[in-house]
Amino acid sequence: MHSGWLSVFAFLVVSSLIGFGLLAASRVIRVRSKSDSPLKHRTYECGEEPAGLAWMQFHARYYVVAIFFVLFDVEAVFLFPWAVVLRELGSAAFVAAVLFVVVLMLGWLYALRKEALQWQ
Repeated sequence: MHSGWLSVFAFLVVSSLIGFGLLAASRVIRVRSKSDSPLKHRTYECGEEPAGLAWMQFHARYYVVAIFFVLFDVEAVFLFPWAVVLRELGSAAFVAAVLFVVVLMLGWLYALRKEALQWQ
């Protein structure tokens, strides 16, 4: 029983050492600027002059739409490999995928009913 906890502790120690070691190495071998010009600290926008402040708030609707996009994008990622091997998997895999899509569509219908996707 102790060997399991010992391996967990060893993993945490080694991963922490690697993380801190990489941070220290990047600090040692970084490129240092010889001049402290104000131009070095300006925001680079592909040659365009920045307009306004970079710290502005976006409406929560943008985040909701982004979450729904990620949700349906992940759905496509999961369904594509399933569709490639559907014949080998049989009818049980087909039923599982249909249940997966039904649960996602129920979530989408819930969002529509709560008007989470309305812009106004």
